[in-house]
Amino acid sequence: MTTQERREADKLLTPAEVAALFRVDPKTVTRWAKAGKLTSIRTLGGHRRYKESEVRGLLADL
Repeated sequence: MTTQERREADKLLTPAEVAALFRVDPKTVTRWAKAGKLTSIRTLGGHRRYKESEVRGLLADL
């Protein structure tokens, strides 16, 4: 894996960005994270972020 690929794989998405990809409400994305269906990372400010690589993998499975 090249450095560029690693950076892209580690890119973090906001709930709104994930919601747009799945065409759902951002609150739905938060519920998925709370239910363990999607892994979230918390920022220092307490906001949820999602790994783009995981989100793209879930989209590919649909």
